[in-house]
Amino acid sequence: MEASFEVTLQMAIAVFAGIGAQVLAAYLRLPSIVILLLLGILLGGDGVGLLHPQVLGTGLEVIVALATAIILFEGGLNLDLRELGKVSLSLQLLVTLGTLITLIGGSMAAHWLGEFPWNIAFLYASIVVVTGPTVVGPLLKQIKVDRQVATLLEGEGVLIDPVGAILAFVVLDTIVNGDADPANAIVGLVMRLGIGGAIGAAGGYFMSLIFKRANVLSTELKNLVVLAVLWSLFTLAQMIRSESGVMTTVVAGAVFANSSVPEERSLRSFKGQLTILSVSVLFILLAADLSIASVFALGWGSLFTVLVLMFVVRPVNILFCTWKSNLNWRQKLFLSWVAPRGIVSASVASLFAILLTQRGINGGDSIKALVFLTIIMTVVCQGLTAGWVAKFLGITSEQATGAVIVGCNPLSLLIARFFQERGENVVLIDTDPDCIAQAEAQNIRVIASSALDGEVLDEAGLGSMGTFVAMTSNGEVNFVLAQRAAEEFNPPRVLAVFPRDPQANGSANHKVSQAFVSDLQIKTWNEYLNDGRVKLGTTTLSESDFASQQEHIQDKIRNGVLVPLLVEREERLHIIPANQEWEVGDRIIYLLHDPRPNLLKRLSGASQSTPLVLEKLPEVEEVPLAKVPQLSTSDASLS
Repeated sequence: MEASFEVTLQMAIAVFAGIGAQVLAAYLRLPSIVILLLLGILLGGDGVGLLHPQVLGTGLEVIVALATAIILFEGGLNLDLRELGKVSLSLQLLVTLGTLITLIGGSMAAHWLGEFPWNIAFLYASIVVVTGPTVVGPLLKQIKVDRQVATLLEGEGVLIDPVGAILAFVVLDTIVNGDADPANAIVGLVMRLGIGGAIGAAGGYFMSLIFKRANVLSTELKNLVVLAVLWSLFTLAQMIRSESGVMTTVVAGAVFANSSVPEERSLRSFKGQLTILSVSVLFILLAADLSIASVFALGWGSLFTVLVLMFVVRPVNILFCTWKSNLNWRQKLFLSWVAPRGIVSASVASLFAILLTQRGINGGDSIKALVFLTIIMTVVCQGLTAGWVAKFLGITSEQATGAVIVGCNPLSLLIARFFQERGENVVLIDTDPDCIAQAEAQNIRVIASSALDGEVLDEAGLGSMGTFVAMTSNGEVNFVLAQRAAEEFNPPRVLAVFPRDPQANGSANHKVSQAFVSDLQIKTWNEYLNDGRVKLGTTTLSESDFASQQEHIQDKIRNGVLVPLLVEREERLHIIPANQEWEVGDRIIYLLHDPRPNLLKRLSGASQSTPLVLEKLPEVEEVPLAKVPQLSTSDASLS
């Protein structure tokens, strides 16, 4: 009874400490793994001595295995094949060539600087080839980096985990059995990847069928069924070929996520919560089991080994793997800096330390200490500085492009064309067949569904877009849609057309900006567009006439004859919010009401079907002299 209570006590402390660390990290806005590592070490034998993971015995290995399966499955769920397609070549190279570069570079550093024998040096390098989605994912959510970079880092973290874990076990098997034939090692690696991939693909498809056809099951029960199937698949793969289970979980998650499964978001939420729990408990337990004395006993050579891994091997890796990509030097530099190691490295190192000790092979504890030193240095140095580096390099998601527009009408089609002409991704969402046909006729992607469904917004790719704008004819619906989009997807810019003063809603409206102008009569302006009673104009705010230009334009806005649509600033195009603060150099694109009757316009040669042409309009460009008497006639132009 006392033994069982001791195990219960250890698990209770680990769970409480893990979740407490997550809460503290969220409050301090720090990477959670930093707090988890520090708290785990503090609670362990070298700290206050509350946690003793060795009490769990073989149960610790079971916890590590099952929790890792959940973590990697959740990582597979987050793999978007469409996004990965944009960086597919670089990602393939990172998982293949990058693994080889890290293996060779890391082993050379460990041998020559850390003074490890070659077999132990290769084992260390095989463990640290992984970058860990459990660290990269939360880090990217916190710093909101450019989507292309984020996709590459997330894809690398998820896909390289099974490759690295299997590679490490192949190297361990070679050391233990004394088989130095590289052909056998390669065959073992390929077999594990193939078996794990095949079982994972079949299992992921089976899970998707459960969600699609098992209508008698509640959503909660479906989630639990998927968890049961996942662990069964993991165990089956491990029975057929040891360590092939890690590949199974990743492939199962990726296949499931890309099978257009209904209610998938509920599963993502459920698995996300399990992942947070798993990561929290594992890091606390593994860090508590670490001997700080063994880390200090490594000496300066091991410190230099990790520094070489961070500042030499990783940049060389990125240089070769992204050589022919369209990534700029800023993106490549950020990729070179961010490669924190995570729970897979920690769990594999802890397991290897036990196995090597059981086989009477020296170096197990030293490898574990060096791997944890690598985790601590990469997580602390890179995790704490990644946000600053991203801002310094100018690759945060605040500069993300593209737009999801809810409401397919003449005004939204006009705005969509501007984004499309700049090569940015634009998606419209509406249910009106006639409006959908108009969008498709202009080669604009449109989803025929309700934007109230979160899965539709997910399908539209809102997670990678820079702007969300709701501009249907119903202002209340627009505001609700924008709030949901901000809460669930948190794009950099969230706007809506709604009949409220943008300053009147306080904290309730801090995530949603009112689009264009206050109380825009969107029905009226859509009628103007349909009847051809508008002109499309542009003006650039100059330093010399900045105040008078603003006054003149704001006067026309107050009179209801002008609506500013877009602003081009620093070569980026954004939808104008009602509370936009204009700056010198801004290029404003606007609609100007042309009240001339249609008959008069036809007589003058104009036509309703004539496309709008972006031009400088005299009505806006020329400031009335009465308002700026200090200007001469020759200086009255605002252009």
